[in-house]
Amino acid sequence: MANGWAPDGAVQDQIDDSVKDALAMARARLPTGEGLSQCEECGEPIPDARRIALPGARTCVGCQSARDRRPGYSAINRRGSKDSQLR
Repeated sequence: MANGWAPDGAVQDQIDDSVKDALAMARARLPTGEGLSQCEECGEPIPDARRIALPGARTCVGCQSARDRRPGYSAINRRGSKDSQLR
């Protein structure tokens, strides 16, 4: 059911586009190119299974896990949301 001038399925189209954008951003952050045999942060060897599963890997599992725990910033602009206007 459409609201106002919006066509049927407009909300689902918006959700689909958001998911596609998030996937594109995640894929863009994946390492590319030639990987390393040793971690660039700690110098430990990167297991062959990791290098096969993730071509372009430059860090070991431990160092990558530590990187992933660091706080990140969202690319979504939330200034126009109702929640931010109520604060």
